[in-house]
Amino acid sequence: MSKVIRGSIFVVDDNIDTDQIIPAEYLTLVPSKPEEYEKLGSYALIGLPDRYGRFIAEGEIKTRYPIIIAGENFGCGSSREHAPIALGASGVEAVVAQSYARIFFRNCSATGELYPWESVERLCDLFETGQEVSIDFEANQLTNHTLGKTYELKSLGEVGPVIDAGGIFAYARQTGMISRA
Repeated sequence: MSKVIRGSIFVVDDNIDTDQIIPAEYLTLVPSKPEEYEKLGSYALIGLPDRYGRFIAEGEIKTRYPIIIAGENFGCGSSREHAPIALGASGVEAVVAQSYARIFFRNCSATGELYPWESVERLCDLFETGQEVSIDFEANQLTNHTLGKTYELKSLGEVGPVIDAGGIFAYARQTGMISRA
C-alpha cells in the first residue's frame, strides 16, 4: 500500500533556524508529558519573521499546514530535538526542503516526528503558502495540485522506516536491536 500525505503547504525560504522553529523560552516544556507536548506544538514557528504570516491561527493549537516547503539549510542552529518535536506536535507530517542542517535531519529520524524530504528543485520559489500538495512516498514525488505539476524528491532511504516506527528507539525495538522490555 502506497503512503501519501496530502494537504495545504506553508512556505519558507533559506536558513530557518531552530530558534525560529521553537524559541529557547519554550524549551522548558517537556515533550514526554502529553499536555506539554501539545503546548510545545502550539508555539511551532512562532519565531519566524512577520512576512511569513501565522503558521498556527490565532486561538488554535494545531496548524492547518501538514507540509512545510523550505529552501536551503532548514533547521540550522542548535542541536535541540525540540525543533522537529514542536513541528510534529503542531500537526506537521513532512518538510520538503532543498537541504537540511545535518543535526535537524538526524533529529527528525531520532524522534520519529516528521519526514524530512529533500527536493531536487528549489520549490520554495515556485510555491505559495496555502497551495494543495501531496507527497507520494513510493514514487518519491510531490504534486502541487494547485499548479497541476509534479516534482521529483530525493528518496528518504533508510530514514523512512525509522520514522515509520516512531523514532530510533522504537525502530530498534521493532527490529530486535534492543529488548522490547
